[in-house]
Amino acid sequence: MKPKIYIDGQSGTTGLQIYDRIGSRTDLELLRIDPDKRHDNTERAKLLNAADIVFLCLPDAGAIEAVSLIENPNVRVIDASTAHRTAEGWVYGYPELSREQRDAIAHSSRVANPGCHATGFLSSAAPLVRLGLLPRDYPITCYSLTGYSGGGKKMIADYECQNPPEKLSSPGIYGLSLKHKHLPEMQKISGLDHPPVFLPVVDDYYKGMATTILLQNRLLPGQPSAADICEALQTYYQDEHFVSVLPFGSNEGTLYANTLAGSNHLKLVVCGHEEQTSITALFDNLGKGASGAAVQNMNIMLGLDETIGLE
Repeated sequence: MKPKIYIDGQSGTTGLQIYDRIGSRTDLELLRIDPDKRHDNTERAKLLNAADIVFLCLPDAGAIEAVSLIENPNVRVIDASTAHRTAEGWVYGYPELSREQRDAIAHSSRVANPGCHATGFLSSAAPLVRLGLLPRDYPITCYSLTGYSGGGKKMIADYECQNPPEKLSSPGIYGLSLKHKHLPEMQKISGLDHPPVFLPVVDDYYKGMATTILLQNRLLPGQPSAADICEALQTYYQDEHFVSVLPFGSNEGTLYANTLAGSNHLKLVVCGHEEQTSITALFDNLGKGASGAAVQNMNIMLGLDETIGLE
């Protein structure tokens, strides 16, 4: 029998993107709710409990409520909200973190899909901590440039209205309280003692991300060069399909945040010299940063080739 899939919150940006990736697949059976009953908890509960895998594409409170409606112990959940990313009993859905992480996703009934900015940060910081190249108490800084689709329907409407405000034609730095909602997962999953100093930036293009960390090499064990760090990351990700590291020195010009828009790939670009290093993750905030990652996790949980529907 085909696995039954239900997207709770299909009308949102992430839900629509997941549907785009799996809607035409013949190996899955998609359960659909009547649009007029999207807020009917009785109808939602029926579908939530009838599915083999449920995607939650809801605000945090809605995701918590949806989980409470699931009584069928065989239902497996992939939550795209922030609600469960550091919660006990939930596996973090970044399979490239390690072989053990991918195995945990494959066997879990509760998977928390990573945040987009967190994906970019963790792709570089987490391996370096695990390799002993980045001290757990390092005072790390990070900035992350994203397309406006990451802000959801309201932000998309603001940017795409007939006469958008002039201010939207330039980059907007936000999260100025330094308490962005992705920080708890960024710290926990990376293994750092303290969260990074993190600033996100939104600009007037639809999708694509560039998340950068900056390192002072003299503060790192053994004082590795940027080339050494690049080589270490290349080895770490050498067997991965969706995450890769460009050869050191292959890009010394300009990095564009929408380079990988429309794909599920993430590429790390390491730049610098003997004393300083920058590492930038290029990817799609709607792909590897959200819905693409969710579909990849679903494939893993179903024991399928994880690239199905993502190429």
